[in-house]
Amino acid sequence: MNEANVGSVGGYRDRALWQNAVAGLRRLDWTLCLTVLVLSLIGALLVRSATFQLMTDQGKDPEGFLKRHMLNLLIGFALGGLVTVLDYRLLRAYVPILYGLACVGLVAVLTPLGSTINGSHSWIVVGGGFQVQPSEFAKVGLVVLLAMILGEPRDGEIGPGRRDVLLALALAGVPAALIMLQPDLGTTLVFTAVVLGMLAVSGARKRWLVGLVGGGLAAGFAVWFFGLLKPYQLDRFTAFMDPSADPRGAGYNAQQARIAIGSGGTFGKGLFNGEQTGGHFVPEQQTDFIFTVAGEELGFVGAAVIILLLGVVLWRGLRIASQAADLFGTLVATGVVCWLAFQTFENVGMTVGIMPITGLPLPFVSYGGSATFANMIAFGLLQAVHVRRRPFD
Repeated sequence: MNEANVGSVGGYRDRALWQNAVAGLRRLDWTLCLTVLVLSLIGALLVRSATFQLMTDQGKDPEGFLKRHMLNLLIGFALGGLVTVLDYRLLRAYVPILYGLACVGLVAVLTPLGSTINGSHSWIVVGGGFQVQPSEFAKVGLVVLLAMILGEPRDGEIGPGRRDVLLALALAGVPAALIMLQPDLGTTLVFTAVVLGMLAVSGARKRWLVGLVGGGLAAGFAVWFFGLLKPYQLDRFTAFMDPSADPRGAGYNAQQARIAIGSGGTFGKGLFNGEQTGGHFVPEQQTDFIFTVAGEELGFVGAAVIILLLGVVLWRGLRIASQAADLFGTLVATGVVCWLAFQTFENVGMTVGIMPITGLPLPFVSYGGSATFANMIAFGLLQAVHVRRRPFD
């Protein structure tokens, strides 16, 4: 082959690669992309507002949290992009590895490698001010695991059979039990929402759902009756039912969160002008209670916009699930939606007093490393299913 022919073949290959790349970009769910980007930018502004005065009072870099958060976002978007490029259908072969790594990480937390932060032994400190929370990545492992088991009905069956459901519940129970040992009630509740949602969509018999809900209620009553909750967890539930009963103790967080949100009024006090936020009255403002910053500084309108944007993410996720090329893709998207929906409802709910306080950040808004990475991987999974929504793509 002469040089002219070689050059023409090389040019054709380059054009083909470029055309495939452009076609791939066009097939992304750009509404979802832009919504996640806007939420992330709003979150960055709220993180800056929540931490600027605190870091200044401590004599540290006032922009320290913001810089780390922006770095986490960049890494997170890179992870999401990588997952988008990968063929999600190939995940079936790697699910056992992902599940095993998730369980290893959860076991490692319970060893001397783990560290206790805010009452939960859920972290591994890696140095340089960074911590890893394996339970966040376990959410990803759970979603793909259940999708693999429930997404491949046996011959002659419309939905997963009894053996498939029992296997799914048994394998989901292992990481859930390890997370409860930390203890991390919030993540365990996320697991529960994901399992129920994916079982319902997979076509499992209704008696499984009824039995699981009934069993969960019975287990919750038993835990309460026999005093199996940690003291601080019991205090959180007590404060949820009546924050005014102990406003300086267990009810302090809930009480201050309501004050901060209520003081914002309709349009808020203005970004970076929140008195409750600047005075550090609400703890963990950059993570679990980021919504109080939005409520105080952006008011009802700003907080409603954030909820609306999160609703758009869930809507696009449901649309992707309904248009997936196969049941596996439908279940992956469904698991992600259940995860993000429950976490959003719990986070916003605990700040306004309709849900007990748990350590769950607000997706795509709160400051975080592991949580940000896991959320962006979930975003990438949705995009991967959407891009390949037609068979043989």
